[in-house]
Amino acid sequence: MYSEVTRSIRVTVRPEYLAQQSQPEERRFVWAYHVRIENEGLETVQLRTRHWQVTDAQGRVQEVRGPGVVGEQPVLRPGEAFEYTSGTPLPTPSGFMVGSYGMVTASGEAFEVRIPAFSLDSPHGRSRPN
Repeated sequence: MYSEVTRSIRVTVRPEYLAQQSQPEERRFVWAYHVRIENEGLETVQLRTRHWQVTDAQGRVQEVRGPGVVGEQPVLRPGEAFEYTSGTPLPTPSGFMVGSYGMVTASGEAFEVRIPAFSLDSPHGRSRPN
């Protein structure tokens, strides 16, 4: 698992290679990533936007920006958490992701929360002894 805290908002990510959805012979490798966002602070916040950078093993970067996550813009009161699962395909057997969430406090102050960089690994990306 990968975890990072920004302004008392903890983001924890657990990636998972999905062998049953991947087709290595067709250069299609698929991962799910499970995210937990916890408000460890004293003020209510709302997640408004997301920004991801997805990098494959050849250094190609795909930027993903949009409102909320999985169709929601969750409000997190102090002590509350929100969890979701999403996924990404790559044309290479490994890569990594990093990003941020755009948050706003109940008083209207906007700020960014870092999503920790995490690796996307598959059994196809490892070297094997002969």
